[in-house]
Amino acid sequence: MAAMPRKDLFLFLGFTLAVLAMPIWLQPFGAAYPDLLQRFMIFGIFAVGFNILFGLTGYLSFGHAAFFGVGSYAAVWSFKLLSLDVIPAMIFAIVVSGVFALAIGYISLRRSGIYFSILTLAFAQMSYNMAYSVLTPITNGETGLQLVQSDPRYLDAALGAQTVGQPIPTLLGQSLGGFAGFYFCAGFLIIAFFLAQRITGSPFGMMLKGIKTNQTRMHYTGFNTKPYTLAAFVISGMYAGLAGALLAVTDPLAGAERMQWTASGEVVLMTILGGAGTLVGPVIGAWLIKYFENIFSAINDGILRRFFDFLPDGVDSAVVTIAGKFVGEGWFLTLGLVFVLIVVFLPGGIMEGVRRLAHLFSRTPKAHGKPTPQPQPAE
Repeated sequence: MAAMPRKDLFLFLGFTLAVLAMPIWLQPFGAAYPDLLQRFMIFGIFAVGFNILFGLTGYLSFGHAAFFGVGSYAAVWSFKLLSLDVIPAMIFAIVVSGVFALAIGYISLRRSGIYFSILTLAFAQMSYNMAYSVLTPITNGETGLQLVQSDPRYLDAALGAQTVGQPIPTLLGQSLGGFAGFYFCAGFLIIAFFLAQRITGSPFGMMLKGIKTNQTRMHYTGFNTKPYTLAAFVISGMYAGLAGALLAVTDPLAGAERMQWTASGEVVLMTILGGAGTLVGPVIGAWLIKYFENIFSAINDGILRRFFDFLPDGVDSAVVTIAGKFVGEGWFLTLGLVFVLIVVFLPGGIMEGVRRLAHLFSRTPKAHGKPTPQPQPAE
């Protein structure tokens, strides 16, 4: 493997440091508790994987929630049949979601553009309905798949491992609750980011970029793009399966709601909001949406009244009434406004705004008047 360029190395180290230090720098924003941090990591992985297909290759899928849900079901079945250890569950979930993505991608990629998007949406909805009603012996229908004390767990039984109380996933016998669970998920996000970074800079990644730019021209030059698009689809599906498995680790339950079309639409919003085609953008988009979902949705009128208590009487009530429409149950309104502003003024997402700021501060001031003559070299 070729050595990583200096710029990519600095990006990776900066990203790693930012992720590991999240319990510190998110403290002032009220988002430093383990459950939310774990969701930041999980949906960051989901968005990074989706970006390989959408941002890098140019194929918009509306069905990635199917792989997310399959990963959750596979992980929970691993906990029930094999072991409560998370390592076999991770491997099993990635393999199963990869095979599932291979089957769906082989059919869906026969079309492109909006027809590809509709096909993936149709497969996701079929998967959701099958999990909800048809495959109830496997998925437990609307109740969801849960861990119980009577699960066989053959691998644990063969090794003589005993389960006391409610079964919970472990890593080599150690509980993954609290910040231990966060750092476990953070490790997978860092690895997922590193792999996506290497894919982007590899010849394979260059081929995917060429497909996004002009697939027809590549066909005319003699390249067979189908294996590349299928590989990107499978890799993206395996990322989604890994994210679903991690969600099952932090919350040992697998339900059909994780396969709904709204979950597929959410990862599309994450990627566009942060910046499709960039490495860090989809992760930032995932963090932002999950922050709105968990923090803004918890703000009520009482919190707003305490926050605007410094305003004169009567004014504070009016401000609380207006602000209350954008928080609590109305947090979707705030998210929608942010999304509209990003799309209108920053079509490239948040990362486009970052690039504009960087370019603004990096420009050297122009000299006024006539340019200073440069000394000529001696002959």
